[in-house]
Order: sequence, then C-alpha cells, then structure tokens
Amino acid sequence: MKDTKLKATIVIPTYNGQDHLRAIFVAIFKQKVDFDYEVLVIDSGSTDNTVDIIKKFESKHENIRFIEIPNSEYGHGKTRDYAAHEARGEIVVYISHDAIPAHPRWLYEMVKPFELNEKIVGVMGKQVPRPKCFPLLKYEIRSTFRNFGPDFGTTIFYKDDFVKKKETYDSISFYSDSNSAARRSYLTGILPYKHVNYAEDQVLGRDIIDAGYFKVYAPRASVIHSNDLKLSEYRHRMFDEALALRKNGIQVRRPSRKAIVKMIITGSLKDGIRTIMDTEYSPKRKVYWFILNPFFHIEKWRGIYAAATIKLNDSKAIGEHSLESKRNTTK
Repeated sequence: MKDTKLKATIVIPTYNGQDHLRAIFVAIFKQKVDFDYEVLVIDSGSTDNTVDIIKKFESKHENIRFIEIPNSEYGHGKTRDYAAHEARGEIVVYISHDAIPAHPRWLYEMVKPFELNEKIVGVMGKQVPRPKCFPLLKYEIRSTFRNFGPDFGTTIFYKDDFVKKKETYDSISFYSDSNSAARRSYLTGILPYKHVNYAEDQVLGRDIIDAGYFKVYAPRASVIHSNDLKLSEYRHRMFDEALALRKNGIQVRRPSRKAIVKMIITGSLKDGIRTIMDTEYSPKRKVYWFILNPFFHIEKWRGIYAAATIKLNDSKAIGEHSLESKRNTTK
C-alpha cells in the first residue's frame, strides 16, 4: 500500500558511487520543505564502499529504504521503472549517484512546478558542472542548460504547431534524469520508463511531449553534476550516448570528416579562450587543460562518428566501442 502522506520519493540508483554519495545524503537531509519525503536507494552490486555508506545513513534516518539487486538485473530504464513502482511518494525525484543537491531548497524547487498545472508530468532541474571538470564538458553543460531559460524563471515546454523543425522538437523534448522528477501515477500508468539500455531519459522526454503533456525546466532545482570521465573513456561514452539515440529511433546525423575537423578546431579554440579566463582553474591547470582539452574534442567526435556509422545489429563491434559494455555498470 502506498503512503499517501508522502509528497516525494527521492530515488538514487547506485553502483560504486562512494565518491559523492556521502555529500548527496548530507545535502538531502538538509532540505527545507514542509512535506514528508523518503529516500529510495537501489544498488546494483557495488564492490566499493557504497553499500557501507548507505547502511550508515540508513541507520540514522528512518525515511531511507535500501534495495539491492544483482548487477545483471540493472537497466537504465528498467531500474527507474522498478523504482517508480516501489516509490511511496506522489512525485518521484531521480538523481544520479554523483549528483549533489546544490542547496537546501533543491527538493522544494523540484516538486513545486507540479502545482502549476495538472498537465505537467515531468520536471528537469539544472545541472551545474564541477568546477574542475574538463573544459569541454564544463562549457557544454553550462551552454545546454542556459538555453532552457533564465535561472530566475520556470520554463514550460509542450508540443504544438510552432514545432516545425527537428531542432525545435529536440530542444523541447530534451530530458535528463540525472536530476529530474515525474508524477508517480504517470510513471506507473500511461507514461512508464521504457526498458531500454541507454537514453531512457530522452525517450521519456519524447513520450511526455508526444502525449500532449508538459515538461518543465526548473533551474533553481540545481545539482552539482558532471561525469568524472577519463580521456580514455570519453570516446566510448559518446559512442554509447549517440548509439542509444539511434536504437531508440532518434536520428544521429553522420558528419563529414571535413565538418568534424572544423568542429574540433573551432571547439578547441573557444574552450581554450574560456579556459584562460576561467578563475576556477589554477594557472597550472589552465596550461594542463589548454593542452589536453583538444584531445577530448577529438575523442568526442570519434565516438559520435562511430555510433552514426556502425550497424545496429553488429554486437561485436558495438561491444568494442561501448563504455557501458566495458564497465558493465550504471551511470
């Protein structure tokens, strides 16, 4: 039986998330809200100290529920769908195991938009990159979320006859569940998470928009989040993201080699200027990133190009390119 007194369930899927999990729990239990909420943690076979950290906080807080599943049972869409059915709150709030709520009103700001209109089904919060993450990722995250609206506002996206271009549709349907929320009644009813291996959030965003409902961007519901990826991993991560879009029927255009070279040079130069001006980097780090960051641009486009050209039924080649396959882990 669901507990109707709970306004929200915060879901955290974990796998070897010890680096940021303590900070996430501390931030969650500092939230200033006037409603009851629970924290549902689903771990899929962590081999580091993740489980110990969870159990430590579970012993101190009655509103934590901890579920362990085998790693083989984990799926990006499948596990989030399972969490929605396990949740007791009216609103299901999802964050990654490396996304730290930025302030004590994060949960309030994540839940508040649902009061604006009953057609609002999904809310996406803002992501603020970690100050020391590599420049390409830092500036891409900032640019992406800046385009969704000002920090002092709340932006509602929906589909109507003004959507005439693919780029417009891609923008209004964009969704990231590293920091998101949705009505449980829809997740367990007409708009469930699809059981896909990757890009489950992009699929859900499109399902919400295509069904005629509203998606909201809530910038004040911000988290500190950027993936801690090595240069050796970045191409494979970009491959996974682009291939997942193709597998879910979302077009990924194959850029020409000439276009790729142009984008690498242009992107590297722009990032280089930003890096020099970036006060979050030390002088030594500025030099380090000025030299290394262009290689992240190269790896990015190597991954995207491979994903755009590979045959979707070539499992051997996909396994060679995929970071997901190499890690056999959650994000």
